[in-house]
Amino acid sequence: MKKKESIKKTKTDGLLAPKTSVAKEPTTMEELLVLETNKIRGLKRGQIVDGVVTEIAAKTIFIDIGAKTEGVVLGKEFEREKDFIRSLKPGDKVKAYVGSAENEKGQILLSLRQAASSFAWENFDNLLKNNEKVEVKGREVNKGGLIVDTPYTLQGFIPGSQIGSVWQGKLNSLVGRKLLVKVIEVNREQNRLVFSEKAVSDAEKIEKTAQAIKKLKLDEVFEATVSQVVPFGIFVKVKVEGEEIEGLVHISEVSWQKVEDLSKLYKNQDKVKVKVTSLESGRVQFSIKQLLPDPWEELEKKFPADSKLVGKVMRLTSFGALIEIEPGIEGLIHISKIPPEFTINEGDKIDVYIESIDKKSRRISLGLVLSQKPIGYK
Repeated sequence: MKKKESIKKTKTDGLLAPKTSVAKEPTTMEELLVLETNKIRGLKRGQIVDGVVTEIAAKTIFIDIGAKTEGVVLGKEFEREKDFIRSLKPGDKVKAYVGSAENEKGQILLSLRQAASSFAWENFDNLLKNNEKVEVKGREVNKGGLIVDTPYTLQGFIPGSQIGSVWQGKLNSLVGRKLLVKVIEVNREQNRLVFSEKAVSDAEKIEKTAQAIKKLKLDEVFEATVSQVVPFGIFVKVKVEGEEIEGLVHISEVSWQKVEDLSKLYKNQDKVKVKVTSLESGRVQFSIKQLLPDPWEELEKKFPADSKLVGKVMRLTSFGALIEIEPGIEGLIHISKIPPEFTINEGDKIDVYIESIDKKSRRISLGLVLSQKPIGYK
């Protein structure tokens, strides 16, 4: 059999030394990868390389990346990713970031941040799927809740609504404190990692509330107590067999009229009558307005076609003017119905007439009462 000269890289000096062997072309992907790995690489800072863990020491991890010397992760990089490194063992394959192709000691400095980040997100995905607890540490308070540090270098967030009853009003005391939490949202694309502290500290209370919610029925009516007023609605509490259940009355379900500022209508501890409208996903939603007369029901009788009345200009838009004909009820004068010489300003009171009322879509078409019909008016 004919022999020819092939080359082999020695790890000791990185030089190419001739060696006589039987020529063998790679026939499988594995052999091809081995051949490529045995080539000397020209490494650059910022390059991502594949490697194999060869040794893990007290404060250093050695990784074979197919270069003349092994790459190392040490110092701050080792400390930063130590939780991820604990999960590794010799022989594991990793992706590493080249921090320095060669330092003063001739070492190739590597970072495992990217691999550690992937490891962290996968861990939180598993914690979410398995409904498991994890320990975090309070970092800082913002207007929405508490930012926390996690064991896997990522930062997360506990919304104020997910802080247990013991800590309500005491968020600042959680800065620097270790907390047991459960994962409720993992979104790597949006870098969102959300936890619930009350799912742990109020677990017994939450379970009792969940059982009480199961006893609720749609359309049930309760005397409720306002527990919180927020821009998008009011939270109210009702009692079911001795257990308090909190739910939301969305701003759109407060009144048939348009509501701008709920704080002018409600305050904590106010008593209101509410109706159960939704029990989806264990969240209770109520309505106040559905227990009140719907002004649209009698609107057609009250304002038959061609009825004339005085309305108030509430808003001007590119497609016309919105006119309030009674509290909470607005109609539209389309732009095509407004003569160019007719001036309308917000707040003006003007004479209008009813063109049509669509009760199903809750739309009212209005026309201007003009002393003289202009040319081209439709």
